Amino acid sequence: FPLPLLLPVCMAASSDNVTIPEIAHLLQMDPYLKPYEKEFERRYGLFQKQLHLLEEVENGFDQFTRSYQTFGVNRQASGGLLFKEWAPGAEALFLTGDFNGWDNFSHPYTKKEFGKWELYLPPQEDRSPAVPHLSKLKVVVHTKNRERLYRNSPWAKYVTKNDTSVVYDWVHWDPLQPYLHIHPRPKKPRSLRIYESHVGIASPEGKIASYTNFTVNVLPRIKDLGYNCIQLMAVMEHAYYASFGYQVTSFFAASSRYGTPDELKKLIDEAHRLGILVLLDVVHSHASKNTEDGLSRFDGTDSCFFHEGPRGEHSLWGSRLFNYSSWEVRRFLLSNLRWWMEEYRFDGFRFDGVTSMLYHHHGVGMSFSGDYSEYFGLHVDEESVVYLMVANHILHSLYPDCITIAEDVSGMPGLCRRLAEGGCGFDYRLAMAIPDKWIQILKEYKDEDWNIGNIVYTLTNRRYGEKCISYAESHDQALVGDKTLAFWLMDKEMYTNMSTFIPMTAVIDRGIQLHKMIRLLTHGLGGEGYLNFMGNEFGHPEWLDFPRKGNNESYHYARRQYNLVDTDHLRYRQLYAFDREMNHTEDKYGWLASPPAYITAKHEGDKVIIFERASVVFIFNFHPSQSYSSYRVAVEMPGKYKIKLDSDAVQYGGHGRLDHSTEFFTEAVPFNGRPHSMLVSTVQYTFATAPALAVRFTHPVQRPPQQPTLAMRP
Repeated sequence: FPLPLLLPVCMAASSDNVTIPEIAHLLQMDPYLKPYEKEFERRYGLFQKQLHLLEEVENGFDQFTRSYQTFGVNRQASGGLLFKEWAPGAEALFLTGDFNGWDNFSHPYTKKEFGKWELYLPPQEDRSPAVPHLSKLKVVVHTKNRERLYRNSPWAKYVTKNDTSVVYDWVHWDPLQPYLHIHPRPKKPRSLRIYESHVGIASPEGKIASYTNFTVNVLPRIKDLGYNCIQLMAVMEHAYYASFGYQVTSFFAASSRYGTPDELKKLIDEAHRLGILVLLDVVHSHASKNTEDGLSRFDGTDSCFFHEGPRGEHSLWGSRLFNYSSWEVRRFLLSNLRWWMEEYRFDGFRFDGVTSMLYHHHGVGMSFSGDYSEYFGLHVDEESVVYLMVANHILHSLYPDCITIAEDVSGMPGLCRRLAEGGCGFDYRLAMAIPDKWIQILKEYKDEDWNIGNIVYTLTNRRYGEKCISYAESHDQALVGDKTLAFWLMDKEMYTNMSTFIPMTAVIDRGIQLHKMIRLLTHGLGGEGYLNFMGNEFGHPEWLDFPRKGNNESYHYARRQYNLVDTDHLRYRQLYAFDREMNHTEDKYGWLASPPAYITAKHEGDKVIIFERASVVFIFNFHPSQSYSSYRVAVEMPGKYKIKLDSDAVQYGGHGRLDHSTEFFTEAVPFNGRPHSMLVSTVQYTFATAPALAVRFTHPVQRPPQQPTLAMRP
């Protein structure tokens, strides 16, 4: 089936005679999408054509997505090695390396159809491979312009560099006894609590940390904290460490700066033993512009894996943009997803840069007002949209418990709805507006000027029926140029006043209380999953900055100071303890897996937020100076309520003003849209604080109304 025919056939789809099986469900949930039904049908038609072509040309997606077993280098049953590349613009290909004394001409590839090249190396007389394990290799590309280029295979499974070089070399990874996974993948949890992690900074030491360090020292902390999922960043090999892993150079290679592929496999296997899922932060939205150790100009042309000309370059990121309409690019990217799932046994993906993929403008200069015309029309890159639909279809078909998360700031309708409804098939999207709102509030507003209604709006402003991962801060907020929430709240006093041996200053008191309240409010109200960036759970000070020329290649800020938590007399332990209890409380009651919260109070004057979710009543008093006794709280279920989580508890850095033995009994007094209510006391968040409560409904036995007796000083 000639390759040039594939693109016209694929792009000829129209919405005529296309039936989306369950689109009525999507339109019922959001009738405002009805005018764009034809747009959904056209996308779905293109998606169906992709699947049809995979069946017709490749006998289905199963073998197509296993192309890592035929491309790059693979040992054959005979003991020989088969090398295969796609380089349509090349004049000739040769293999060179340690095995042939770096002879540039002794081992030519044979040209095949559709721009593919193959080379077979028979085994040696002793049946050992012609290229030993850990040998260095290069593909020598002769271009039509008579250039000779030295390239790493795009399918390289391991690349390394020495201390004196800036270029990564392809290293043949073929151990005689590769690591074999022991533990099965955990089942998909009902509530997703994600610990966003970077292996290289996961140590207090000023160096690049290892996979083994993460396995031994960080995984037990994650388990203790109650997170059931890890999102691993910067695993796909990237030549520039300070890119945070988002300028990928080798898509099939786990970063060697942290250790070997087997050590990463052991990390994931141990996480699975602990019942923790591991997601890969996958970057298919763009690629590094590097040529010697990246994909760019692999065959000497400006295209190959990418669009030619301006369409193939991201103006802000300085990177290359994939041509998702190319059959071989789809083979490469879809096989890449399968590789990480099969070889390393990841449990899913957080897709980076989805907004950039969805639109020809890549989101640059767009504010996304929510007008539906922003999500449909010629500015939408349907080649990318269809690629994401196919990727989600394949992943969820092969791995029913696979989790996919979209990093999208635009709010594209249907992104997290099922493909059968015309959606893109993601399980979650990131609630990216929430951390921006918290940073804006702390930077721009006095405590007494906080807009309670706007906070609630931001936390609840998500598409109904499309699950979101909420977070108060991620790695983005920790990067140099910004600060963590803890550092915005407490700044330089974190260096001198975090000891329990001295009384809390007003700044530390305020910072510790608000740090807990912001996180609990985001956890309870902001989405159907929760994410925390490593270290921020205990109020990690300062910012994150990777070694670079601008900081004299320093690792001082490229680390996570877990030693602060391990120091008994520092208040970081109290924040850690609250975060742990917050997660374990959620695990018990499951509010993330419950329908959206019912908000019964968002009082601007009182600075109070109250809502119900999963039979838990959340009560927040953000007023900096006003306490309330006998504050009426609306509830759905009549009966008795007890305190289950209290941010004012002494072990969390609070002042211990509430009596946890107090029982709160409802009255048959309708209030704020609920048939019942009860009286609760709370105090201001500063100095004498009991600002955030999670009050749990215990049983429906109606008792006489009782005024709660609270150990508090208004």
